[in-house]
Amino acid sequence: MTDGHDEPRLTDGVDESRPTDGMGEPRRTDGVDESRAADGDESRPADGIDEPRPADGVDESRPTAGVGEPRSRRRWPLWAAFAVVLAMVGCGVPAALLAGLVDRTADRTADRATVDRPAARTPDPATAAARRVGDQLSAQLARQADALLGGDRRGFLAVADPAARADLGRRFAALRALRVTVWRAEPSGLPTPVAGQSGQWRQLVTFRYCFLVPDCAPSPVLIGTRWRETGGAPLLVAVEESRSAQAGVRPWEVSDLVVAVGPRTMVATTPALRGKLPSLLAEAESAATVADRYAVAGPPPDRYRIFYAGGPEWRRWYGGGRPKWTAGYAVTVGGGHHEVVLNADGLTATATGELLRHELTHAASLPARGYPGKQTWWLVEGLAEYAGADGAPVSRYEGLDEAGQLVASGWNGRLDALTPADAAPADRVGGSYGVGYLAVRHLADRYGEQQVLDFFRAVVHDRRSLDDASEQVLGDPWTALHDECVAYVRATVR
Repeated sequence: MTDGHDEPRLTDGVDESRPTDGMGEPRRTDGVDESRAADGDESRPADGIDEPRPADGVDESRPTAGVGEPRSRRRWPLWAAFAVVLAMVGCGVPAALLAGLVDRTADRTADRATVDRPAARTPDPATAAARRVGDQLSAQLARQADALLGGDRRGFLAVADPAARADLGRRFAALRALRVTVWRAEPSGLPTPVAGQSGQWRQLVTFRYCFLVPDCAPSPVLIGTRWRETGGAPLLVAVEESRSAQAGVRPWEVSDLVVAVGPRTMVATTPALRGKLPSLLAEAESAATVADRYAVAGPPPDRYRIFYAGGPEWRRWYGGGRPKWTAGYAVTVGGGHHEVVLNADGLTATATGELLRHELTHAASLPARGYPGKQTWWLVEGLAEYAGADGAPVSRYEGLDEAGQLVASGWNGRLDALTPADAAPADRVGGSYGVGYLAVRHLADRYGEQQVLDFFRAVVHDRRSLDDASEQVLGDPWTALHDECVAYVRATVR
């Protein structure tokens, strides 16, 4: 599933979560967090997903007003001079006289501009203080970034108040375990005084980060920080969770992490689940070779980022709140990156490989901003299920029975009506994924995988209508193809 909410969210977490099978075992439905998708959310990121929004509903990225903008002056005197020159040229006035006239007119215009220009305004004391503190905070954040990238734990903690160092030390360890290669701190607007706390300031900061790859497009996360003035440089008192960002809190913000890295994947979990890492990494590397084939709009991800969540982490990472049937999801985190989360509770070894193929295919195939809407849910999830099946015969697809139950229970025969609700029972969810798989399978059998990927790109990335994409990519009208897919589904599950 996408985005992690039942319905893959398209937002910065294209959550394409997958349901469990109704027996406590996560179903293969995927994890494009579709429950969070905007207008077709795979829990999809809104179109602005790369830029997290400020917390508290206040646009704190804007500095408070302090210095007014001078009003624009009228420019007509200079234009009038040009008009006079043109007129005189037309009347045969000597060039020397013209030059003198232009010079004198320009001088008078410059004099008037000098007289009219308002004097620079002095910032009010509050704004001046905020700017002074803001400069100091920027310097402290830059020192901390250098220390993190250099592996200097002492330097990373040196900018913090002693009471904040335990939390910061854990963040430092988690980020280093994830092999952070880029870390930039960009203050957003001016700091604001903390009410009732003399000498304390709150500063919103956008942190941009990369893991493993030094030249990736960084993912942004907006975080509130609080500082205390001292006789010297301000000290960091607290770092808030990024609850204001669309993807929700990242694992490295709140959890101790252990990490295993392979050529194509990175798998992270908590120390309590450390023993799962070797098998998870092996499964992830195998799944990545499949998912790489479904990168429809450019190269595959530089690395697939996978987080294996125990119960507490599942409820907290990326905002939690996934449907009960969700086994995993993929969430967009900005910079073109997706992060995949697997639900450790009830996930069996036999289901892990298929689930990983499904979720990593979301990471490879989906655009950063998510997919267009619920009407294309069947295509997004159907392609991920198709990849998850990895070429196995249709008769071996585990969701056939559930698809049959859905068809027999009065399904209206519309592919664009398959999206399950968050509260839907597991068999209903499994049936929706099964019908999506069968529809995509039929298209692949008829047109070949490459044409299906081109069709997917036209619909999901280029946001063309199904009618236009079908005519131009597949060469057939969508109305007829839709009915053909539905007939194939009904015949297969009969």
